[in-house]
Amino acid sequence: METITVEKMYQERKEHLELALLTNSDGLSKRIRNNEIHRPGLALAGFIDRFAHNRTQVLGETEMAYIQSQDEKNKRQTLESFFRFDMPCVVITKGINPPVELIQIANQNVTSVFQTRLSTTEFITRLSVYLDNLFAPHITIHGTLVDIYGVGLLYTGKSGIGKSECALDLVERGHRLVADDVVKVIKKAPHVIVGTGSELLGHHMEVRGIGIIDLEKLFGIRAIRVQKRIEVEVRLVLWEDEEEYERLGIEDKFTTVLGVEMPVVTIPVSPGKNITVISEVIAMNHMLKVYGQDIAKAFSRRLSDEIYRKKMSNEYLESDTE
Repeated sequence: METITVEKMYQERKEHLELALLTNSDGLSKRIRNNEIHRPGLALAGFIDRFAHNRTQVLGETEMAYIQSQDEKNKRQTLESFFRFDMPCVVITKGINPPVELIQIANQNVTSVFQTRLSTTEFITRLSVYLDNLFAPHITIHGTLVDIYGVGLLYTGKSGIGKSECALDLVERGHRLVADDVVKVIKKAPHVIVGTGSELLGHHMEVRGIGIIDLEKLFGIRAIRVQKRIEVEVRLVLWEDEEEYERLGIEDKFTTVLGVEMPVVTIPVSPGKNITVISEVIAMNHMLKVYGQDIAKAFSRRLSDEIYRKKMSNEYLESDTE
C-alpha cells in the first residue's frame, strides 16, 4: 500500500495549504496511509470506541472552543486521551492558537501539529484534492494516448505496429498528444480514468527510422496535453485474411481498466490503410453515442423495419385476387 510521510506532504503543499509547524520535527517521519480526513469531535468529548485515528485529524473552531472551555485538569485529560492514539498529524484551522498543553502533549507523543489560516472547509477541500490524487488507484499501460476532438483515445497493440506514427499524423492534423509508449492511468472517480505521461519521458516520442523527437519543441504547446480522460481503447492488430472483423458495429465491445468499463474498437492494420482518418471517425462516432445517437443500431432498425414492411406488402399482394 502506498504511503507518504507527513514531511513530504508538508514540503509539497506547505504554501498551498498555508501550513505552519507548531511542534518539533520529530513527528514529521510519521506516515499518512490513506486519503481520509477526520474531525475528531466525538473523540475529544470522550467517545473513542470508533475513533478513526489513522486519518489526518482536523481541529476546527468548534473542536478548539470545546478544548478551551474546559478547566485545566479536564483539558489535560482530554488532550492526553486524544494524543495517545497513533495519528499521522493534527491540523488546526482558522489560525486559532492552541493552548500550551496541546503542543506539549503532542511533542511527548511525537505527533506533528500544524496551523493554517484557511477555514476548515477550504482546508479540507484543498487537502482532499491532494490526497485523493496521491492515493488514487493507478497502473501503467504500454500504449499511446491522444486527444481527438476532445475524446481520449488510448492506442494499444504490440510494439512496432504503428501507434506512435498514428499519433504523429494526428498531431499534424491538429490533435493533441498526451503520452506515448508509457501511459500512467489513474482512477479519478468510480467511472472515470485519466491518462498522463511519464515525468521522465514527457512528450518525447520514438519514431522508428528517425529516433527520439520532442513533439512540444516541434509543434508547439498546442500539440500536447498534460492529462486526458480515457474514453475509448483502440486496439491495433495486424490484418489476417482468415480473421473476422466487425463490419456493422451493432454489438458494442468493452474492456475494463481499474474497474472502469469503456468501449474498445479493434482496427486491423494493413499497408495503405489510413488509421488517422479512422481514428477521427472513432472519436466523432463516440461523441454521437454519448449524445444518444447510435448510427449502426439506427440503421439496423431501419433495415429491419423495411424488410418487415416489404414482407407484409408481399403477403397482402399475394392474397389480392382483384
